[in-house]
Amino acid sequence: MADALLNLLTWFSPAFPTGGFAYSAGLEWVVETGVIRNESALITWLEDSLTSGALWADAILFRRAHAGEDIANLAIALCPGAERRLETTAQGEAFAAAATPWGSPSPAPYPVAAGQLTATHKIPVDDALLAYLHAAIANQISAAVRLIPLGQSAGLRAQKALEPTIRAIVKQTISLDFGTASWAADIAGQKHETQYTRLFRT
Repeated sequence: MADALLNLLTWFSPAFPTGGFAYSAGLEWVVETGVIRNESALITWLEDSLTSGALWADAILFRRAHAGEDIANLAIALCPGAERRLETTAQGEAFAAAATPWGSPSPAPYPVAAGQLTATHKIPVDDALLAYLHAAIANQISAAVRLIPLGQSAGLRAQKALEPTIRAIVKQTISLDFGTASWAADIAGQKHETQYTRLFRT
């Protein structure tokens, strides 16, 4: 148990070099256009990503990869735009490269590579997925703290507020399948491709 916890703390730490700090998942566009201006709006946006958006799809991909399914091509096909594809493939490649000391998975979209590695080390999928989603939300909150801007205390309140949703999504994705309805986030990612001033890659 201690080894599994140590692995999860390392692999999903902000210090693990996946480059997650460079991606905003469309947040940069919605902040610029005024859709997200405060802590409350940020929490709502991220809840939508968890319950019906990219992070929902990632959670199911993670589960299926952990179960041994060959699902990398589907993960790429599900990307609604060039930047979403960049986000998942570049981070997946970086994750696989950085994980070499633990027996690196093959380069694959990020949730697939992470699911494969945690399965290799026999870490229970619910624990592994909880760590993955927590890290994903933390990365997006970190981006929002810089973009909106929010104070660190507001960012921590947002992280705390989203904990019940993260736990719920871990359980809900046990038996449910793909299907997203986050068109605003998909459009935000596509709009970001031509945004004039950009701090983030997505």
